[in-house]
Amino acid sequence: MTARAETAAKTVLICEDDSNLRTLVRLALGEEGYRFFEAPDGPSGLALAWRTHPDLIVLDLMLPGQSGLDVLRELRRAREFAGTPVIVISAWSHSDEEAIDAGADRFVAKPFDPDELRDAALAVLEDDRVPE
Repeated sequence: MTARAETAAKTVLICEDDSNLRTLVRLALGEEGYRFFEAPDGPSGLALAWRTHPDLIVLDLMLPGQSGLDVLRELRRAREFAGTPVIVISAWSHSDEEAIDAGADRFVAKPFDPDELRDAALAVLEDDRVPE
């Protein structure tokens, strides 16, 4: 089975305040057949996560309304999202440890190589994570 066939029904929530970067994330992952939901700030990202229960969340750390770290911590406290992979993207490279400590599965520094983001998404979605 091809990677595209395996991901055809997967949904991705992109929580990023920069519309150009949301487009770049869609372009980086688009060939894999994902369906996308987008949120420009922390509060709408959380609300959309609860409404859509995405298979993957791509989350910026610097968001208006609520920081990406706060969003991540809130998601990780909810049993429903215990097994949902989260890739944090940020221009603050020193944030990688903090993001991983808060529950991120991967950290991708901005500006990012689209192939790096795609590879990270494929890797975390292939993980058979089971909520505790």
